[in-house]
Amino acid sequence: MRTAMDQRYQRIYATIAAIPVGRVASYGQIAARAGLPGRARLVGTALRDTPDGMDLPWFRVLHADGTIALPRGSRGFREQTRRLRAEGVEVRDGRVPMAAFGLDADLDRALWGVG
Repeated sequence: MRTAMDQRYQRIYATIAAIPVGRVASYGQIAARAGLPGRARLVGTALRDTPDGMDLPWFRVLHADGTIALPRGSRGFREQTRRLRAEGVEVRDGRVPMAAFGLDADLDRALWGVG
């Protein structure tokens, strides 16, 4: 069981590491791209269990609606907001517009409303 968990975590970590600068992804998107559809909570668990010293862009992972998962006003919330803004990601009231900054974003549709 431990080996299977390690393999799943490695796939999750690799998927998170591949999120480009200035983009974000939901827990569910990470799970699906890691070959673990429907396992969004496992992504959260993997993030919580990230080994010390692993340089992972954890701050690019959000709820499906674009909200930051950490408690509003917490140190982690403020750090995530700061890091996202430093990459040019819009964060307003603890939420990122996924249509503009998500992995599957269609920027023309987000900006101009055309498909």
